[in-house]
Amino acid sequence: MIHLRALPGTPNSNHSVQQIVDLACQEARVYKEAGLDAVMVENMHDVPYLHTSDVGPEITSTMSVVCLQFIRAEGFVFSHVADEGLMNACAGELMRYRRNIGAEDIMVFTDIKKKHSAHAITTDVDIVETARAASFFLSDGVIVTGSATGQVTSTKEVKAVLEGAQIPVLVGSGVTTENYEYYKSAHGVIVGSYFKYDGHWANGLDPERVRRFMERVMQVRKKHVDATMIM
Repeated sequence: MIHLRALPGTPNSNHSVQQIVDLACQEARVYKEAGLDAVMVENMHDVPYLHTSDVGPEITSTMSVVCLQFIRAEGFVFSHVADEGLMNACAGELMRYRRNIGAEDIMVFTDIKKKHSAHAITTDVDIVETARAASFFLSDGVIVTGSATGQVTSTKEVKAVLEGAQIPVLVGSGVTTENYEYYKSAHGVIVGSYFKYDGHWANGLDPERVRRFMERVMQVRKKHVDATMIM
């Protein structure tokens, strides 16, 4: 995860667009050299956040020049109450837009029971059913998270979604060098806060943390391959 510096027009903005792009590319190079498979960008510094319908073109256009591979949609299916207010499902509009602009090669990964939100209005729909709904609405993969940025994701929920929904599952928060092995069955992990100095999302990228984490990933993968060969 690359947390872009505060984007144009937001309260904490103090970088030019070119500086934002350069810093993002600098972090991306660190990740590439460390052996990560891909990077995702997020406008985490744009606090306080706006409701989706109020986000201006200066935000989306700046993010667009930084990356082009896949996106993360937080409000894909069902409604929830987020920090910025009531968020409704966007799957119908989003997937039609993707088709209309000929961007079917851009994957859409979608949060389910997303972090920084209350889900009281959907308590009768468990996380597995939510994942199945996302799959039915053409999600390319679902993201299971903890309650907030950097908070550990429930291994029980990850296991349930992996077993109950026929769709790729990513772990979206709280993955560290120490607990990575518990999430090795997921199709991918999204790491942001842990890669920063002191493990805090707002700090700069710590290359040593990235290196140690990727060493652990390689160790776990090798152990898994060796165990498979023995069987």
